[in-house]
Amino acid sequence: MKSVYIILAVLAVAYFVVSGGKDGYKSIPQDQAKQMMDSGNVIVLDVREQSEFDAGHIKDAVLLPVGTINEKSAAAVIPSKDSTVLVYCRSGNRSKTASGKLAKLGYKNIYEIGGINSWKYGVEY
Repeated sequence: MKSVYIILAVLAVAYFVVSGGKDGYKSIPQDQAKQMMDSGNVIVLDVREQSEFDAGHIKDAVLLPVGTINEKSAAAVIPSKDSTVLVYCRSGNRSKTASGKLAKLGYKNIYEIGGINSWKYGVEY
């Protein structure tokens, strides 16, 4: 019986690793996100509202408010379902919701990085 539990635990971990997490995206620390940005070829996605974006955003970020995410709006800013996308909001709540929506739309490399409130690498206006 003990071996059945071990097998189930191994399968659960394998599923988590392969699927990128139970919600289809990965949450990563902001220092790791910054390294990914510095190495290039990522889309930085701000899922706040226009007024929040205008008040300051991460350099090179693209705006896609969480409430507007659908197949068409996502395709307009994310060229491929294989694109690497770093998602943030103000505090981290909307970025989790948006990351889940993008994963359900079939985007495969979604990384939720929390909120701009804790971003220590500067913003632009």
